[in-house]
Amino acid sequence: MALLKVKFNQKKRVKLAQGLWLMNWFSVFAGILVFSMGLFLKIELRKRSEVMDNNESHFVPNSLILMGILSCAFNGFAGKICYDSLDPAKFAKWKPMLKPYLALCFIFNILVFFVALICFLMRGSLDSTLAQGLKNGMKFYRDTDTPGRCFMKKTIDMLQIEFKCCGNNGYKDWFEIQWISNRYLDFSSKEVKDRIKSNVDGRYLVDGVPFSCCNPSSPRPCIQYQVTNNSAHYSYDYQTEELNLWNRGCREALLNYYSGMMSSMGAVTLLVWLFEISVMIGLRLLHTSLESIPNPEDPECESEGWVLENSLKDTFKSALENLKKLGKFNQVEAGAEGAEGEEGGKTPAITTVS
Repeated sequence: MALLKVKFNQKKRVKLAQGLWLMNWFSVFAGILVFSMGLFLKIELRKRSEVMDNNESHFVPNSLILMGILSCAFNGFAGKICYDSLDPAKFAKWKPMLKPYLALCFIFNILVFFVALICFLMRGSLDSTLAQGLKNGMKFYRDTDTPGRCFMKKTIDMLQIEFKCCGNNGYKDWFEIQWISNRYLDFSSKEVKDRIKSNVDGRYLVDGVPFSCCNPSSPRPCIQYQVTNNSAHYSYDYQTEELNLWNRGCREALLNYYSGMMSSMGAVTLLVWLFEISVMIGLRLLHTSLESIPNPEDPECESEGWVLENSLKDTFKSALENLKKLGKFNQVEAGAEGAEGEEGGKTPAITTVS
């Protein structure tokens, strides 16, 4: 029994073709939207590529851009088919292409669904990318005189100001690295010498943070040096008092920003996918309803359209059988080639009569 079997007369076929033509052009605009989302996400990721460890995060925007381009191409082509289906003479040239085209549409819709899922599942990969990238970026914060790294200080400062964050996981991350350049250290000072000697790696570590970690909303002047030294500041206890530094780490801030953006794009892509599925089903109904017209010379006669010629179960069984036959055919071919090789390798025996 056919799946989603529907009876059509000429009026219904015309309405279906016109409706599908309109839906295909809506899908073209949806493809432009998906392309634009991918482009916007790619630009946003490139803005902060210095604090990302690898290029894996660009898989999502690249996929969205590709799906957007393919959506415009597929739906533009389908719109032309639907328009020509109103004229039997014009539709005749599209008939041989429809089955392969619908198969490509099916594969395309699987890819769109896969990309939508990836938008929701990229959080873990993005988390590790940001964690390592921010860690490396903070190490290079002091290298203002090193070519290729001189921009890192500005990048990190602007990032912390824009996203109201501090450090990788929190402000204490700055205590573990030397973020002040040697150029601005007085090595004749006893304090500087003692701090460097007290560290195994010979780094100048302080319990301080860059100015960009300061929260301007705090009523107290920013305490960015000697953060853990209560005696250095009046009426101050860093363990109990709410610090005038951003408490949230930049990894969490960026992760929430990009994850929220990707989730929204994933939801939009899912809606586009559902719309594409409905267009594909409609095109299949139009295709079968036009093919099953009993008398092509009488366009007003009734016909039947369906999505699958047999039930879902029977179609699945038929597909499995075809795959098995294909596998057996390949095995037979491989066996025949092997036998020919063995026969070719044998040399005929020659007997001599004395």
